[in-house]
Formats: sequence, C-alpha cells, structure tokens
Amino acid sequence: MIRLKARKINVRSGGPDIVILNERIAKREVIKPMDRIRIIARGGSVVAIVNLSPEIPEDEIWLYKEIWEKINVPDGEEVLITIEEKPKAIEYIKKKLEGKELSEEEVFEIVSSINGNTLSEVESMAFVVACYTYGLSIEETYYLTKAIAETGEKLELNVRPIADKHCIGGVPNNRTTMIIVPILAAAGVYIPKTSSRAITTPAGTADTMEVLAPVDLSIEEMKEVVLKTKGCIVWGGGTNLASADDKLIRLRRPLSLDPMGMVLASVMAKKYAVGATHVLIDIPVGKRAKVRSFRDAYELKSRFERLGRMLDMKTEVIITDGSQPIGKGIGPALEARDVLWILTNDERGPFDLREKAESMAGILLEMIGKVERGEGIMLAKEIINSGKAYQKFKEIVEAQGGDPNIKPEDLSIGEYRYDFLSPRNGMIAEIDVRRISKIARYAGAPMDKGAGLYLYKKVGDFVKAGEKILTIFAESESKLDYAIKILEEKEPVEII
Repeated sequence: MIRLKARKINVRSGGPDIVILNERIAKREVIKPMDRIRIIARGGSVVAIVNLSPEIPEDEIWLYKEIWEKINVPDGEEVLITIEEKPKAIEYIKKKLEGKELSEEEVFEIVSSINGNTLSEVESMAFVVACYTYGLSIEETYYLTKAIAETGEKLELNVRPIADKHCIGGVPNNRTTMIIVPILAAAGVYIPKTSSRAITTPAGTADTMEVLAPVDLSIEEMKEVVLKTKGCIVWGGGTNLASADDKLIRLRRPLSLDPMGMVLASVMAKKYAVGATHVLIDIPVGKRAKVRSFRDAYELKSRFERLGRMLDMKTEVIITDGSQPIGKGIGPALEARDVLWILTNDERGPFDLREKAESMAGILLEMIGKVERGEGIMLAKEIINSGKAYQKFKEIVEAQGGDPNIKPEDLSIGEYRYDFLSPRNGMIAEIDVRRISKIARYAGAPMDKGAGLYLYKKVGDFVKAGEKILTIFAESESKLDYAIKILEEKEPVEII
C-alpha cells in the first residue's frame, strides 16, 4: 500500500473516474497510465483510472471532483492506494472486437463497467466500434437492453397498463410526444414519457418541453407528477433511468455511430425502465432521414417487434413519411408554439403534426383497449377538440414546475430575422431536412431557445416569385449571419 495526501481538483472529469499521480512515484510502484488503483479513505473507497504528471508533488494524489465526492475525503488528508486488476469487461470487449458473440453475463459486465465509470473513454468506445463493425444478434440486443435498464434505477408506479412511444428521429419538429402524452393522460392512461435532448437536430422533445416547464426531474419527482396527472414529459438524462444509455449515446455521438442493436436497446431499455406495457415506435423514412429505405425500415420494425415480445411488452411499429419536416416551427420555442396552437385548436397549428399525433395516440388507445380497432383516432380528435388535452397538458406543465397559463404569443422568439423568398414561380419539390436542421442549428438552436426557423411552405405547395418560404430566427446578429451563409451555400428547398 502507498500513503499519499489527497488533493482536490475542483473540476469534473466528465467521464470515467480519474486521478493523477506523480510520474516518479508511479514508476517506482510499477503503475502505468490507464492502470487502475483503489483509493481508500475514511469515507469509503473507489477504483479510478491513473493519469500521470511530473508536475505534482511525489507525496500527493490529485482527485477529480467525482472521486472526492464519492469518498468524502478532506483536502490534504492521507489516503491509502492499492493496485487493482483491470476490469473483466476489457476482456469481453476484446472478444466482441474479434467478432464473437457475447453472453448475457459478459454484456452485463461491460454495461456495469461503463455505467460505473471504471472503463476509460477509449475502452468504452471500443465496445461501440465493435458493435458497429460486427453488429449485435437479437439475443445480444436483448441482453444489452436489460443490462442498460437494470444497471440504472427503475420507475415503480405499481399500475397497469403503462403506455410509451418513441420516434427514431432525424426529422425536424415532429413533436408528437407533447400532443400524444396529454391525449393519453386525459383518456386515463398512464404515460411517463422520458425524452432526449437534440443530438443532430435543432431540438429534442426535452429541449422543446423545457421552454414551458422544467424537464430535469429526479425519479421521485417524475413519479409524483405521473401519479398526480397520469403523464409527464421529462429529460431522460436528468433521471438515473437507464443511465448507461446516456453514456453510450455520448460515445456514439462524435462519429454518429448508430449500430442497429444499440439503437434498439437504447429505445427499449428506457421503456422497460418505466414499466411500459404497450409501446408504439415511429420510424420516419426519407432519403435524408436516419432511416433512408423502406427495406431498412421493415428490418428495424421486425427487430423492434421481436425484442418487444422478448421483453414482454406489446409493441407496434409504424413507418411514416420522413421526407420533409413535420410542423412549421423548427427550434425549441418555435416548436413549443406549434404544440400550443394545436392543443388550443388554433388555426395556426400545423395540420400535418396534429394529424400524425392524433393517429399515433389513436393507435395507443386501441392497443390498450380503450376503444375498438379503427376508433382510436376519433377519440384522440375528440379529446383535442373538447379542450381536454390542453387542460391535461396545463396540469402536467404545472406539476413539473412550469406556468400552466403561458400562451403561444408569450414565447420569446429570436429578434434577429431573415426571410428566404422564392426566386421564381413553381412548386416545392423537396425540402432537405438535413440542410434545414443545419441552418437552424447555426442560428443557435437548441441552446438558444428562441432560435430556429419557420416554414411557410411544404412539399407540393405552389409558390410565387418573392413569396416567403421560410424565416430564420436568431438571438444574435452573428448567429443569424452564420445561418444565412449556410442557406446561401446550398438552398434547402428545391423548386420546379
């Protein structure tokens, strides 16, 4: 054992648990970079990954904030250091890198190590790369789903049935969740919805809901909201539900790696963790969406349905049009405005978004048995038309700590604006969803809640020369200039 003085670094590593040792001390004790050591203090012990530096004193060990919070060690107090073996998970990751199939125990060990911050970024990334290169069998996907759910906390509502839904994403706006949840909850169905923040789009559902109410709720707060209102719309990363999934998503993001098995496990683990009994999956298909061919969509549909059966969740999958944005506003506040217009039966509410949300809500109502097959959409429409969905939405917003009386016109939209006008007469033949997303992100979305763009036209619409096609909104002049530059490099709308 080595005795060293603990020194606090008042910053977080943002990933694995890391400590820093003096190079000479490490060499004397045969400790190499990336080795594991156990730090033992009065407040407990923790295993961490070693970084080395010649700059720190030989009798000290520097601890990032995650470490000293875990073992509650005072600055300058002496701690004991022992050398630990590398996690078994590394051996199993190497096995997957060789293209071999993993057992349930091996998958659980890898996920536990990722979730417990005992693997380095490189080691964890190697697992993602192996899954991307060799794929995951349906059995491995099932093991991964359960491991992600079971290494985090679960929402225990002790009620049935519980509905949930998910969209694979890749299409701007598409804020069906914020309409479906109040419809289902108003119909008496529990629907505890965890949603993500944006990865490549101008807003995720959590970013948009955050315009109206806090979404960073604990599991206890989430449970309280759901038991009170029957629904919620919260950020999945704010809870400890399926927390390993958020770490895997962060690893996948830099290279945009989406191994099919990981996508399936990512979605279904969160449904499993909230106790969902009935799940609806939306797969938008379009040449610039995440899923670009119907062949891929049907393959994904088959796997979702099979995985749902393995997890004892009734799962239905719909394949929808992902060829253009859904709704008109793109960006958190602009999308929230669309949702409020729909729920309040305002004629400015985008029809395509409303129609899709009503259809999906109808399917869930039929799955659960609230109505006969074919009658769900009529009930969904009635719940919106009667104002029951809006009233329920206000209850959910208030329960989550927001202002239930906020109006669409109260939302702060970026003051710097640019109108993109049609250069000629013609018909809208295509709207490039990726280009639209890029423009909105350069304008500041989703970090700037009022940034984004608003579409006045859709595919199939006729336009006259000089007529507005879209408006870009930004919260600063410089970001508006960036967005305009992206638009001018390649126009996102094709007119024929």
